Amino acid sequence: MSTDRDILTLAQWLSPAFPVGAFAYSHGLEAAIQSDAITSGQDLKDWLTDIIIHGSGRNDCILLRAAHACADNASLDIVNDTALAFAASAERQLEQTLQGAAFCKTTAAIWGGTGHGYVYPVAVGQAAARQNIDVSLTAAMYLQAISSNLISAAMRLMALGQTEGQNILASLTILCDETAKATTGTKLDDLQSTAFMVDIAAMHHETLQPRIFRT
Repeated sequence: MSTDRDILTLAQWLSPAFPVGAFAYSHGLEAAIQSDAITSGQDLKDWLTDIIIHGSGRNDCILLRAAHACADNASLDIVNDTALAFAASAERQLEQTLQGAAFCKTTAAIWGGTGHGYVYPVAVGQAAARQNIDVSLTAAMYLQAISSNLISAAMRLMALGQTEGQNILASLTILCDETAKATTGTKLDDLQSTAFMVDIAAMHHETLQPRIFRT
């Protein structure tokens, strides 16, 4: 069973205040909004739903679980290399790598560890394992944090108010929990994605000008 302290630790790790620079990344959302693929709150909700169920959200949970189960650094390196190879674009790899390195550096300074850089979901998974934090809880809160960051990005890119944004996030709560639990027992061979528009948007963002976000 998870303790209140575990929840508070995860809340700190996944908070916008944690220095991973999440505010700088839109996961291709900026390109999608500029191309009018997303023009409303409902469009945004549908886009995020696809990410969580069919795209990087589900895959990140699989990678997080695999990292959590690793018994040594050699196993972690295999998971990390798989994550890097599975990134659909240069910017997706950049996003995962830089956030993961920042996460590892900060958690190592405060909670211990080597500070060795892993991609973001792998970094979160291995940190949770080191602190004996439940992996399903970690995966669910990770998904909610990713969704929250993308909604925050959308608020800066389109006509989306704070109340509507929070309403979208609340509507995704059950989905985050269900997706995290649905990845129980998965392996690296279960990685897949059919969120093609999300991947294409991330690729288009590489040459998008002008732009606000790094990805």
